[in-house]
Amino acid sequence: MNKVVMYSTQVCPYCQMAERLLKSRGVDHVEKILIDKDPARREEMMTRTGRRTVPQVYIGETHVGGYDDLSALDRAGGLLPLLQTA
Repeated sequence: MNKVVMYSTQVCPYCQMAERLLKSRGVDHVEKILIDKDPARREEMMTRTGRRTVPQVYIGETHVGGYDDLSALDRAGGLLPLLQTA
């Protein structure tokens, strides 16, 4: 299964929903980068994604986006194949 990395904050309901969705699809570990604890990581996220909001989800090297993007990908049937690609 592909590695999942999520830029997040400690208190973010959309981050929690994204993590729940991923776990319901078989992801056992989400590597969380807490940008509210490390401002340098916030800059890294904005440079890497071009976005300012959390969550920002990466599956392998693919930037999925935020919770709405993740949820739409799941509804379209694209999440499981992306998670299983190695």
